[in-house]
Amino acid sequence: MGMPAPPPNEPVDESWLATYADAITLLMAFFVMLLTFAEYDIPAFEEASTAIKNNVGSTNEVSPTQELKIETQDIVFEMQADQVVSVAQDNRGIVIELASRAFFKPGSATFRDAAIPVLEKMTSLLGAPKFACFNIEVKGHTDDEPIRTKQFPSNWELSAARASRVVRFFIEQKLEAFRFKAIGLAATRPKVPNRDPEGKPIKENQATNRRINLHVERMSLEEQKLCNEKTDFKDILKKVQKKGAQPTDGPATQAPPAQAPKSN
Repeated sequence: MGMPAPPPNEPVDESWLATYADAITLLMAFFVMLLTFAEYDIPAFEEASTAIKNNVGSTNEVSPTQELKIETQDIVFEMQADQVVSVAQDNRGIVIELASRAFFKPGSATFRDAAIPVLEKMTSLLGAPKFACFNIEVKGHTDDEPIRTKQFPSNWELSAARASRVVRFFIEQKLEAFRFKAIGLAATRPKVPNRDPEGKPIKENQATNRRINLHVERMSLEEQKLCNEKTDFKDILKKVQKKGAQPTDGPATQAPPAQAPKSN
């Protein structure tokens, strides 16, 4: 008796592929829609991009935000100002904290003389072309001791005036005004408690809370585009002005002979 014939091969059932493809297409459309409505977290994108390049491409690249932090820290140590200036990084950018006692005279928005060189160094850094598309938000903070003077009726006016004074200094040093924002917060955002449980002031903590914070962060993509356009326009304008101020190499154009005045 012969061997039975093998059963015919059944065709592979690939009907599930249609359902799978539909699901993938719907997921892609969903994430595209999310990306369209999402706000880009520029510092986080920078960090992720740099990490991928360093790990995958075996490079040693530093993001613009990290580079700004490093160079700011170098300035602080170069000026021996690390006791009154600190530099940190958060999910928005970098935070430069200035101790009010070292930068302002007590109860005023007037700079101390020793503060000017430090601010000038920071101006040079923040004005560098590679950092031109960073916004700078300046926040003034005070302790909870009330102030009541003719110029500053409360800590709100004092904190706002100090923040505005820092902004005005940078603008006077030719940094672009559209990059800045000045905010006065008075004593509403203390780093440490101003008083102990019995309500007595803690002098060291109050000194810590009197500060100016510079929050420096990358502009959004739209802001960067506008910033680059303004920077390009300024560069073109400077070249035109410089070219117009230089004498031409060709022969000077002779002025037409003066005509005799007509008699009345």
